[in-house]
Amino acid sequence: MCEAFTLRRSSSMPAVLIHGVPDTHRVWDGVRRHLIRSDVEAWDLPGFGTPRPRGFGSSKEECVDWLVERLERVGEPVDLVGHDWGCILTARVASIRPDLVRTWAGSSAPVSTQYDWHPLAKIWQDPVEGDRFMDELDPASFAKDLMENFDLPAEVAEEMVRRVDGTMRDSILKLYRSAETVGAEWEPELTNVSAPSLVLWGTLDPACPIAFADELGQAVRASQVVELDCSHWTLIQKPAEVAAALEAHWNA
Repeated sequence: MCEAFTLRRSSSMPAVLIHGVPDTHRVWDGVRRHLIRSDVEAWDLPGFGTPRPRGFGSSKEECVDWLVERLERVGEPVDLVGHDWGCILTARVASIRPDLVRTWAGSSAPVSTQYDWHPLAKIWQDPVEGDRFMDELDPASFAKDLMENFDLPAEVAEEMVRRVDGTMRDSILKLYRSAETVGAEWEPELTNVSAPSLVLWGTLDPACPIAFADELGQAVRASQVVELDCSHWTLIQKPAEVAAALEAHWNA
């Protein structure tokens, strides 16, 4: 089942926004308030604020297949945008199903053989340490880490963590454990991305260094790499700037 949250559908091809971890569609709210266009949908990935389909294993491949199936049902190419894991997954869609994508934009997630997963990702990828982390997760402590390490406002971090339920915890673990070698697996096919592309990145991102913005931009032949003076969550910390860059990209 998919949860899609739309400002207002028009007769034009829609924009589809995909979140990352540990987020839901709500992470796009600030950006959407600044957008001029109205045919914008933000989707919840299975297990992130919405139930998972029966038998859905939350691997990166299953998430891509789910996105492809949903996009096929739209019936026309879309303006596809992703942040964090949404960036990785939508870049994959754009590389293997270019017919579904009119334009692509991605933020704050490398698809690179050179990228070494950040420390928390490595914990989640470990079957013992990852399970322990999720079993013992203290919302207040996790929110504090997000505030201190990623410069998120307290109310945003606290709301984000409140949505990390049991299903999301399991989905996160399975997604990360399927992706230890995602760079080696998916980077080579980035050259197949044919849609006009845009990359956005926070220069102060501690998890995904800014050097990977240029690398991703070169791989997909992006028309622009937008560097923003912020941390990882560009769409929260610089919503007006992200919205303006997207509007310019879509209208180019």
